Amino acid sequence: MDEDSFMELLHLVTPHIKRRNTVMRDAIPPAERLSITLRFLATGDTYQSLEYLYRIPKQTLSTIIPETCTAIYNVLKERYLKVPSTPEEWERIANDFEMKWNFPNCIGAIDGKHITIRNPVGSGSRFYNYKGFYSIVLMAVVDADYNFIYIDIGCNGRISDGGIFARCSLHERLENSTMSLPPPKPLPGRRNDIPYIIVGDEAFPLKPYLLKPYPSRQLDDPAKQIFNYRLSRARRIVENVFGILSNRFAIFQTPIALEIEKVEGIVLAACALHNFLRAKSQDVYMPTGSMDCEDFEKISIIQGDWRRGPTPQGNFIALSSQGGNRTSIGTREIRDEFCDYFFTNGQVTWQWDKTN
Repeated sequence: MDEDSFMELLHLVTPHIKRRNTVMRDAIPPAERLSITLRFLATGDTYQSLEYLYRIPKQTLSTIIPETCTAIYNVLKERYLKVPSTPEEWERIANDFEMKWNFPNCIGAIDGKHITIRNPVGSGSRFYNYKGFYSIVLMAVVDADYNFIYIDIGCNGRISDGGIFARCSLHERLENSTMSLPPPKPLPGRRNDIPYIIVGDEAFPLKPYLLKPYPSRQLDDPAKQIFNYRLSRARRIVENVFGILSNRFAIFQTPIALEIEKVEGIVLAACALHNFLRAKSQDVYMPTGSMDCEDFEKISIIQGDWRRGPTPQGNFIALSSQGGNRTSIGTREIRDEFCDYFFTNGQVTWQWDKTN
């Protein structure tokens, strides 16, 4: 981050992390507390290495860093990590997806990311995931501009993305139509009212509010191949966000040897900082080349910098009641409507080369 962003963040967290001097010793100033915490997140340094660098006992660091992470999340969440709460806010996200990714009626891309941890004492195989390491899962929905708009952290890595989604608050609110989404509307040039949806991968269930690709056994139909490509193109946003998060916060590149509650606090702080720096220090935090981009002449993806570096095991996964979002069309008919739209009215010139 740049200096202005650091000073703004320091101003916000100071009331929450400032401590009084005592007759025994002077308190560690807020600026140093914040600096230590940001270095811990950005480098993944151990408490022991930070002890030698800052000349602060690791026992003290084990208190300072979790407290500062909690403070960062608390001061940033309402402004920079807030779930949209009005139809107008959701409509703006949908307009961004249509303008930037040619995917109308889309309000987010969802996926899960395994946060590698040291196996907690006495937990057995509870946190052991299918990839062969211990983890907790960050379930996230992101908008078209690489920002988190919903996060859920803490479920053990043994559970699938679909299982975690079924347990999170987002699923309940979508099922009960309490997300304040705009009413269904037709896709451009079409007639059937279609609800606003989230795009996900094969791990998620097909729902009226959640689209996933057609299974491979059905891909003899060119229209379904086109649909899968277009959905993947929109869903790639969440993979980029997870990649950038791990690239900038190296704490996620090695197993985190802390209690689960402290790991959750680290993840929450990092997600809040991601959105904060996207808004305040984008050129420093995400310079040109950080994200995937498309080369339409060669019909290929130019990979972002986050994909090119060393990737430690487990870093990436290939992730208010007002007005209903229901429609009389069935779940599969909704996906078929998108499929037909991308094959006809909503086609883009390069999709044929992609699928061919």
